[in-house]
Amino acid sequence: MDEIEAGYEALIRRIEETDAEKIRLTGEVAGRRTDLLAKMGAMAAPLVGQIGMNLLKKGKQDTKGEIFNAEYHRERMIVLGKTEPVPYRPDDAQKKVIDQYCTLSERGEFFEVMFSSDGQIVDSYACPLSPADAVEIYGDEAMLMLYRALREYLTGEEEAVAALGRTLELIAEKKQD
Repeated sequence: MDEIEAGYEALIRRIEETDAEKIRLTGEVAGRRTDLLAKMGAMAAPLVGQIGMNLLKKGKQDTKGEIFNAEYHRERMIVLGKTEPVPYRPDDAQKKVIDQYCTLSERGEFFEVMFSSDGQIVDSYACPLSPADAVEIYGDEAMLMLYRALREYLTGEEEAVAALGRTLELIAEKKQD
């Protein structure tokens, strides 16, 4: 019976040590979220050109809300998060912000894209954003969305590569016949 109690106490001690280590490591990781987001952005940058989209820079809006004569930002971007918009844009205090997003560009730079509309013209302002500011304003959502985008892209690519491989096998078999 003493062996069982000793084993049980050792198990309890191990659980407590593991919990303490988990708390310590969680705190350490939380303190380095900025570094992690910066590294994730740098790693993902080469893929943004393939998986990103060209965001609206400026366009006219018709009475039905459709955009025409649209101009787009040069670089493709992926959207990593959305937050409650600030009242006015930093480039023009006359323009009210209706939507505000955190994005990652093809060059691995983070931007805060702010959209404004006066009912006839919709335009945006892309403000450079440091990884620290991205974490502060958008929290862990930016990291999570970046991870999800990359995972989704990889999943789609694995399937495409496998399908191409099967196609090539069929072509090779057909040539041999």
